[in-house]
Amino acid sequence: MDLKTATAIRRLRLVSAPEAISFLLLLVCSVLKRTTDFNAVPVMGMVHGVLFILYVIFWADAWNRTKWSVKTAALYFVLSVLPAGGFFAERKLRREAEDAVIASRARQEGVVKA
Repeated sequence: MDLKTATAIRRLRLVSAPEAISFLLLLVCSVLKRTTDFNAVPVMGMVHGVLFILYVIFWADAWNRTKWSVKTAALYFVLSVLPAGGFFAERKLRREAEDAVIASRARQEGVVKA
């Protein structure tokens, strides 16, 4: 895995958890808006919107660089629209990055021919 691909995956990982948190907070704010006088939906909506747009941009960049299959790319996109899906995406991306590092080291040491 080259540096640009690793960076693309890292950026997607870094934005996935905050995006999931903002989605959950937006849901809580929506409930509070309906049940109390507290209305933080405009603020949380904007925060979540910015994070979601960043997620989609980083997702597209990672898909382009990693050459994921359509199924894998679709999985990461679907995880972005589920309330806690960003946490699962971050975990899966971390494993993918760790596996790539292990494979790269194995190739450097001559253990694996690729």
